[in-house]
Amino acid sequence: MRQALLALLLSLALPVSAATQVLVSTSLGEFTVQLDEKNAPISSENFLRYVEDGSYVGTIFHRVIPGFMAQGGGFDQDFNRRDTYSPIKNESANGLKNERASIAMARTNAPDSATRQFYINYNNNAFLDARGNQPGYAVFGKVVKGFSVIEKMAEIPTTTVRSMGMKDVPLQPIVIKAITIIKK
Repeated sequence: MRQALLALLLSLALPVSAATQVLVSTSLGEFTVQLDEKNAPISSENFLRYVEDGSYVGTIFHRVIPGFMAQGGGFDQDFNRRDTYSPIKNESANGLKNERASIAMARTNAPDSATRQFYINYNNNAFLDARGNQPGYAVFGKVVKGFSVIEKMAEIPTTTVRSMGMKDVPLQPIVIKAITIIKK
């Protein structure tokens, strides 16, 4: 009787809201990012906007620095800059840290300049976090599966593309082939 009652109560329970996950398929393999929409709602929504419009497909990881981070989402293989939506408000004071496997919004020196580019940390990079009144770089999630793919990126030799003024560019293009919301 107790088990039947417990089963009935569990069947009536409201579903638990699951965190949004995004599967990123690259030319080196797949990894999954789990977004933290509670602590980084603006950055998460911004990232999902580019996922949903399909414009991350065909972009590259254009800056990879072993021991630091892998940055992508803004350029295609010919280094054409992809169109952006308006810059978003910096959420770096959200309590999330630039730790190993975290994903954050890339930006210029202007705090509220992030658009589509993101990076994934190889190590704990506390110097990128907000400190006092000094804004940092807004973390909005974490790689929860396939971090070995991110580590493979760091094994590819890099070069400088002088015509673009870009350093740390992988010699073998690391292309985002597909990007899909898998859990929401």
